[in-house]
Amino acid sequence: MPAGDATAPVLDGGCHCGALRYRLSGAAIDSGYCHCRTCQRTTGAPVLAWTTVPAEAFALLKGRPRVYRSSAWGERHFCGTCGAQILYRDSDGARTVDINIGTLDEPARVAPEYHVHRASRIPWFETADDLPRHDDHGPDGPPPG
Repeated sequence: MPAGDATAPVLDGGCHCGALRYRLSGAAIDSGYCHCRTCQRTTGAPVLAWTTVPAEAFALLKGRPRVYRSSAWGERHFCGTCGAQILYRDSDGARTVDINIGTLDEPARVAPEYHVHRASRIPWFETADDLPRHDDHGPDGPPPG
């Protein structure tokens, strides 16, 4: 599902144990890799691959996520049973949600377009791609607040 694809198909996803299921309908705004320390610590991985969709394009089909306020401006939704982090969103008035690509049923259908927060990259981790790399928020701009 390339970002901005108006004919984007519906994509389903969920957590590891199946307690949470969701659906994305509509085009992605963008997709990328985040190397920030918050993403590293909330996923336990050296990098997080995400895709951003309009908030109205996300529908929870099954279950109720736990919510963790990970910063003054944002929160992460995860499964209270298996711990899988499903999404990030602004805490107040979110117009978009960032879905963790790995939780999609078909993650290969969504490809990252750039890297952000490379200043926090773990030195021993590097991806083999030619995507643009940004030491800060990149094209997304700074977080609110």
